[in-house]
Parts: sequence; structure tokens; C-alpha cells
Amino acid sequence: MSTMERLAEFIEAEVAADRLPGAVVGVVHRGQVVFLEAFGYRDKAGGVPMPTDALFWIASMSKPITATAALLLVERGRLVLDEPVGTYLPQFSGQPVQPTVLDLLRHTAGMPEGLLGDTPVHKLYAEAVGDGMTDLTGEEFIDRLSTLPLLHEPGAMWHYGWGLDLTGLIIESIVGTSLGEFLRDEICAPLGMPDTTFGIPEGRGDRFARPLPPHELPDLSIARFHSGGAGLVSTAGDYLRFVQMLLAKGKPLLGRKTAEYMLSDQLAQGTDTSRLEKRGWNPGHGFGIGLAVRRRIGGAPTPGSVGEVTWPGAGGTTWWADPSEDLGVVVMAHTTAKVEPQIRALVLRSL
Repeated sequence: MSTMERLAEFIEAEVAADRLPGAVVGVVHRGQVVFLEAFGYRDKAGGVPMPTDALFWIASMSKPITATAALLLVERGRLVLDEPVGTYLPQFSGQPVQPTVLDLLRHTAGMPEGLLGDTPVHKLYAEAVGDGMTDLTGEEFIDRLSTLPLLHEPGAMWHYGWGLDLTGLIIESIVGTSLGEFLRDEICAPLGMPDTTFGIPEGRGDRFARPLPPHELPDLSIARFHSGGAGLVSTAGDYLRFVQMLLAKGKPLLGRKTAEYMLSDQLAQGTDTSRLEKRGWNPGHGFGIGLAVRRRIGGAPTPGSVGEVTWPGAGGTTWWADPSEDLGVVVMAHTTAKVEPQIRALVLRSL
């Protein structure tokens, strides 16, 4: 039995055991898509099989795409990463201590997701924006965050937060269009990603994959601004094209040195990475521009390579890219089941 046959057998067993409603898995190696298959159901209750072009809420897998958009503006001289946030979002300009745009991109800004801690500062952020899936406008989102104290000195600690959402709003302030329009024209169209959008487009709801109860997804229709941190919907095929761009050292979007910079560990020596090292996050990793970067082979719960990059989505989707092996994997599933370690082991066995 070939490796890909074993991979298919594993996913089919997860579907049969009701741990997955269905999934679409894609693998790219040495510039070629070597595997792209759909399994199970797009809607199990309705008996609808999963197509390869099913739509999924990719949640935080939005972040690397937004980060790429920011780097496009860096290459055009319109965005400077070591500038304070207040340079681009005036609501922050009165703050005595301001993170930089780079702090936003690498989660060292001191603006945490409030639900991830119990300090008084965490509570303020939780009360202000909750889990981020709100009906606030972009301006309201900025206004609320700009009045809050920082959890820590910028750059001192890695703490998951609202940096990529604010980066998306910075992009809008520079280009004068919505983030969705900029991504469509500057990233999705050049890469051939027609199904990557904010929210579920009208007329495409019958392609959206449904989770198994009791797993519930957020109501994306309530969003009133384009969340660069978690708002995108996409397909496995679309995201594979994005991964191929990263593996191709940025071609055809970014310059080679910019892509190298994006995929490099941006956390300075001495930065507190205890939250990133926690089980359930990314042990053995640092953080680049909008994505985690593997620092070592040991100390992580799965095999892999130094320099590998990843950042999964809260709804169950995940991906990783290994530049040293010219390998990328995308797993699209709305699930709470843990399948990435098994899929990773099966894929790596083929190398």
C-alpha cells in the first residue's frame, strides 16, 4: 500500500468513526500537487458528499495571507515595519508606549486576546472585543483597542492577540479600499485563488462544509469589517496555491528576500515565548511574519524540519510548509478532532 493510500485509509477511518464529518487534503511537493482528495461529507446530516472545492472557514490561516499583503506594501515603500502603530492608525498616536507594525505581525504588541488569560488587562480586552467575532465596525474596533493598556512592553513577550486584525485595518488606511478588495486584486487573482473571500459569498452557501454537532462555527455574517486575523473562507486548492508561493520563495508575488524575511524567526533573543511553547500551541517554534517558524526538530511533538512554517485555524483547518523538503500540506476540515499529527506522520513517511 502506498503512502497516499494509507493517508486516505486513515481519513476514511476518522470519517467512519464520526470524528470527522469530512475533509479535503492536499499535498504539494517540488512544485507539483501530488495529492488533492475529498473525503466524507460536506453536510453529513443532509447526506451531501464532500467535493474538493468545498468552502471552509480558515480562521487564523487568514493571518499569513494578511501578512503577505502587508509585505507587498513594504516592498512598494508604503509601509515601514518599525514605525509605531499610531503612524498609520491615529487613534493610537496618543499612547505613551506604542508597539510597532512588526510587533503586530509577530504577536509581540502587548494587545492580547483577552479570553486567553485572567489578569486585569486580559479582562479589559475581553470586555472590549470578546473573541473578535463581533459586529463592531473597523473604526469601533480600533477605538476600543486604542484606549487599553498594554499587557507588556512591546517585544518582551509572545502573546496571541489582535495584531493581524489591526494590520488589516492599517492596510485599508494605506490603500483606500477594503482589505478584501486588496487581497482579491493583489494576492488571490495573481495566484489563482478565486474562492478565498471574507465570509461566505452570496450564492456559494451550498459549498460550505458543515461540522458535526456539537461543534459550532461562528456566524461570519455578523462581521462589519474584514478581519485580517480570522475572517477568510477558502478551499484546499486555493490555499495550496498560497503555500506554493511561499515554497517558491515568494514568486510571483514577493521578492525572494522579502519571502525569506517572512519565513524567518522574528523573535529576539530574550523574548518570553512561554505561551508559544505551551502544549496546544507550537512547542519548538518561534514566530515569523504572521506564522510560526520551527526552531528545532527536538522539543516538538511531531517530526519536521527546522524552518518549517505553519499557523492553523480554530475551526479545525491546518497547513504547514517545509522549504527544505519543498513540501506543503493543507488539511481542510471543520472538526475538533486531532488529525494533524497522524497526517503529518503519513506524509513524511513518503519522503
